[in-house]
Amino acid sequence: MNTLTQARLLLHILHWRFTWNKRDIDYRPRKPKNPKFISAREAAMKIPDGATVLSSGMAGNTRCSIFFWAIREQYERTSYPRDLTWITVGAQGGRGRVPGTMEEMALPGLVTRWIGGHVETVKAFLHLADQGQCEIHALPQGIETFLFEAQANGHDHILSEVGVGTFLDPRVGRGSPILPGVETNFVAPAGNKLRYHVPPIDVSVFVIPYADEEGNLYKDNACMVTECYEGSLAAKRNGGLVIASVSDIVSKDESKIFLPADKVDYIVLNPRSEQTGSVPQRRYWPMFTVEGNEDMHESVEKLKFANNVLKITPVRGLADDAVSRLAAHMFIKAAQKGALVNIGVGLPEEVCRLVYEGGLYEDITFFTETGVVGGIPAPGIFFGAAVNPKEIITSAQVFHRAEKSLDVTILGLLEADSDGNVNVSKRGEGAINYVGAGGFPDLTHYAKTVFFVGSWMAHSKMTIENGKLKVLKTGEHKFKEKVDEITFNGKKAVERGQNVYYITNIGVFHLTQRGMELVEVMPGVDIQQDILDACPMKVALPESGDVPVVPDDIVTGRNYRLSWENGED
Repeated sequence: MNTLTQARLLLHILHWRFTWNKRDIDYRPRKPKNPKFISAREAAMKIPDGATVLSSGMAGNTRCSIFFWAIREQYERTSYPRDLTWITVGAQGGRGRVPGTMEEMALPGLVTRWIGGHVETVKAFLHLADQGQCEIHALPQGIETFLFEAQANGHDHILSEVGVGTFLDPRVGRGSPILPGVETNFVAPAGNKLRYHVPPIDVSVFVIPYADEEGNLYKDNACMVTECYEGSLAAKRNGGLVIASVSDIVSKDESKIFLPADKVDYIVLNPRSEQTGSVPQRRYWPMFTVEGNEDMHESVEKLKFANNVLKITPVRGLADDAVSRLAAHMFIKAAQKGALVNIGVGLPEEVCRLVYEGGLYEDITFFTETGVVGGIPAPGIFFGAAVNPKEIITSAQVFHRAEKSLDVTILGLLEADSDGNVNVSKRGEGAINYVGAGGFPDLTHYAKTVFFVGSWMAHSKMTIENGKLKVLKTGEHKFKEKVDEITFNGKKAVERGQNVYYITNIGVFHLTQRGMELVEVMPGVDIQQDILDACPMKVALPESGDVPVVPDDIVTGRNYRLSWENGED
């Protein structure tokens, strides 16, 4: 990427940073005269006290900022609407730093119950929960989207094996409440399955690129549509309201209508509406759309630069780079051409980058739980979108596809234990340390092969010297006798016949009937001293007694090259 492009990107980011709190909740277009078109403040006034509201979007993508701001200001002026139940699927917070997120509504009495898939980023609501002012529930993202679909079809619950044997299962954990002492539970045992439900959706609010004068909605040039389609049909089935925010009004095109006017009650025209974080929909980036066909290398570099400027991308050391290469190597070894693959955030994003740089990405299909299929998943603030996606479908549709055809998922971890259980949902005590289930329970249940990628110890420092791993500072072990909370059940995975690998700084573990078996070890690691004697987790060695050492090219990166190892190279 040349200097001029970098300068333009820097100016783009600075402009966004200094205007990201700007809005006009009273803006109303002069045309059309259709009474469906109202201001954001008027939209907030349409929401009744005690309503169950669904907002769609994911992280910085298609944020419902104008609704969050309008509802907050309306509540501050009139104490109305109040006592809302709010439902989200993807992360919709700003970690207390970015305005225009769900955190705008974190006022006592406004939202008193929140049901979410990923809750970690909505810090203001987690504080309310710790103060006893908001009841928070966590459900799997895929399950949530299926529940919206069920409500649209007149059903009030679904049965699923997803989550059995995890914290979501009341026979094992709390169920949906993230804190103890909450009477309401949206999960109940049902034999060898779980019964999930959520309250009937009364109002669906979301952002979509365009509307025509009749009120038909269009997804052209969107970076994703998430759950707004099924959620809106559910609200209509329940006799509720559908309220969309659009960036512009376009000519009617019957062939491209995403949601017809008879399913839409009100539309807010917001000229500042974003396609994704920092990018106005009116000046959308074609790289995020199915209509675009941008230079892949230049687009990836552009996103990398933006994330570095925003300090979204963490600084990774030599040991982290080695783990990423090891994970990519294991992935290519286990996967096949044509595989359907899901990539999580963090180190898994590095695996995706290496597969792309190795030129193998066109042989597989990546997707994100937002419904974006194909292309290269976008990192950092843009996570959930993709560069040059092949399809943009709804979240429910992509989870159905995963249910039928998911080959591989590559995810992070907070903790793992002797039974192969993984915790990604709970960092510590209190709501403020809760992460949520995300799509983790769904994806790890559906995938034929599961890779967990993470560090061996928390708060440690490791590096690579002379081709060997060197521990500069020890930390807290993440591989334990028992995890604090089960988000993934290892024994259930073994029963299902899944291939499960745990890729760390010190080597690779494979979950087998014998437990957590060490199948590769980093050079420089003393198996007896550094693993067997030091780790609280029970570790099994191969029956042969020999543990292969990770090759030098993976450890150092010298002459590192990815290639298919299943005879198709």
